Amino acid sequence: MKQAAFWKTIDSVTVECELCPHHCLISKGNSGLCRVRSNCDGKLVARTYGRLSSIAVDPIEKKPFYHFFPGRLILSLGSVGCNLRCFFCQNWQISQVSPDTLSLGEISPERVVKEAVRVASVGVAFTYNEPFICWEFVQDTALEVRKRNLKNVLVTNGYVEEKPLMQILPLIDAMNIDLKAMDEDFYRKQCKGSLEAVLNTITCTHRHGVHLELTNLLVTGLNDSETQVERLVDWIARLDPGIPLHLSRYFPHFRSTELPTPLDRIQNAYVIARRKLAYVYLGNCPDAESAHTRCPDCGKIVIERYGYQVRSVNISDNCCIHCEHPIPVIYQ
Repeated sequence: MKQAAFWKTIDSVTVECELCPHHCLISKGNSGLCRVRSNCDGKLVARTYGRLSSIAVDPIEKKPFYHFFPGRLILSLGSVGCNLRCFFCQNWQISQVSPDTLSLGEISPERVVKEAVRVASVGVAFTYNEPFICWEFVQDTALEVRKRNLKNVLVTNGYVEEKPLMQILPLIDAMNIDLKAMDEDFYRKQCKGSLEAVLNTITCTHRHGVHLELTNLLVTGLNDSETQVERLVDWIARLDPGIPLHLSRYFPHFRSTELPTPLDRIQNAYVIARRKLAYVYLGNCPDAESAHTRCPDCGKIVIERYGYQVRSVNISDNCCIHCEHPIPVIYQ
């Protein structure tokens, strides 16, 4: 265990975690809502520092990132725990458990970087469970990654306070943030969190110049209506219509029993999003066409994909080779 950052003492038996908007008040021997930040003898500790549930080499498109080093592999790792309680969680086996539930491997930041170099990875992706609750390990590892001129990537729910976010952003090259709905009531009831905090994370990340992509899981009957999709797309378009949006099809997991998102519903969401956003992709869908990146000006394919495999990149100097329209893709 490592002493955590972002907390304060309340009294002789209680500390307050200031990492995320929950601001959990944690008494001695107990953990916060995330299950991994605990009060040990009056000090907040990070119980999952250097402890992994998962490590793998994945196509970067699987994160998903479609505009950040397309076709490259990235070393991906995660631990356990999350600071949200989404009843439809798609990886609940690791995100909705405590460190005591699973047998976790141990690794140092230096060892992570050695492994990334060994497998010729473009960098390190902190993913699988919520990386911000492992803030200390992410920061220490990201510093080592930067020393080797590799890339740091976060796949996150974006539920973090602004101070820890801004402190780590200079080390982060790309972030995919899960924007679950443009609905405060949805976040409160279905996720036990707050929309406002996530929107602030997205805005700060974009303003800081970190490469940003967004994912929206369309949950049947909860956030997949035309009205819900339009509100989400409108907000993204006002921020930047060039931000890639990944619309992902939901399947029943964890405590959810709703049927999978109907294909016609997710296809309709794609049509709505494409009216205002330049780059929209579908996930968990048998739709090969939506995987390609097309030039928003001439409409021709500039990145051709089949599944997670990139077949061709028709971009030169960050422009479409057909019409020279700028394409916001980091590929070298």
